Amino acid sequence: MQRISIQPRSGYINKLEELSFKFHSLNNIYWDESAAYQFSMEEVLNIEKATNEMYEMCLKAVQHVIDNKLYEKFHINPNMIPLIERSWNEEEPCVYGRFDFGYDGKNLKLFEFNADTPTSLYEAAVVQWYWLQDYNKNADQFNSIHEKLKAYWESCKEYFNGDIVYFSCIEDSIEDFTTTEYLRDTAHQAGLNTKFIYISDIGHDEQTNTFVDLEDNDIKYIFKLYPYEWLSNEEFGEFLSDAVWIEPAWKSILSNKAILPILWKLFPNHPNLLECYFKQKGMINYVKKPIYSREGANIEIHRGTEIIAQTDGEYGEEGFIYQEFFSLPSNDRNYPIIGSWIIGGESAGMGIRESRSLITDNLSRFIPHLI
Repeated sequence: MQRISIQPRSGYINKLEELSFKFHSLNNIYWDESAAYQFSMEEVLNIEKATNEMYEMCLKAVQHVIDNKLYEKFHINPNMIPLIERSWNEEEPCVYGRFDFGYDGKNLKLFEFNADTPTSLYEAAVVQWYWLQDYNKNADQFNSIHEKLKAYWESCKEYFNGDIVYFSCIEDSIEDFTTTEYLRDTAHQAGLNTKFIYISDIGHDEQTNTFVDLEDNDIKYIFKLYPYEWLSNEEFGEFLSDAVWIEPAWKSILSNKAILPILWKLFPNHPNLLECYFKQKGMINYVKKPIYSREGANIEIHRGTEIIAQTDGEYGEEGFIYQEFFSLPSNDRNYPIIGSWIIGGESAGMGIRESRSLITDNLSRFIPHLI
């Protein structure tokens, strides 16, 4: 993996907005094409292999949690448990997820799995692909995300049986709206009947035990870019079993950082895992992470007796996990994280987010890549 400095395309902002990529400059610069990461094919094949293997391990970990009723370790709302087990046993549709890996050119280590509401999908699937066509159309990219999304939705046609699949997110987030609309568009291209609705516009009819849209039409199937720990605490949280939700509720186990100590217990010393526990256990260099957190909030990096990096936030009430510290490569204090996508159970491509800090937060930048 090599970071190379490059010249941004002439008029690249217009090119981004022609793709309906409107959040390219959130928090100053988000999309950054003044650099790119270059990978060898051997490195890409290693990332692909690790992603597939990690997903299989995660599925085994979910089965372990369900079999042993370990929900308290995850601080999952008890109302969610029947829905989790139904969605797992009935194999409800499961579209995507993003593994976040640290990579130093030799070691590839899992930091966490964004299994429920992963973002940076559109920029990984589409925006960086169009960048590559302008930069070097003879080069390749680890990116079959778009094709695999369409193929997975097509495989679900019989399951949905012509019913509308609703796609939903919160209002006032252009990033969430773009991601949700992109997913809806891939489903539409695959021949599904789709409709967009904001989360706040979803109603529930207690007489018919159904969720409804603004026209009182029943909602049977709904993709939501809205985390289960929030959804389960809404007024209608106790009625979630009245619809099929995408991602399925069992993903709330994998999106929770409590899965990381479980993975280490089940697969100790796996080359792609970092040592991880629910207690500090005398670790010298480690990262303290809330089991629920977003955008790098409330994280502490400990090296010996010092805290070398930390972030504020509103998370941590439910508890923490303690994960071995892995030193990211630095190029003039640019620290990259590999977001490796799984689509329909298969490795599908990656996107690189880069931060000026050891903790990847909401100021990170998306950097395109090529092979």
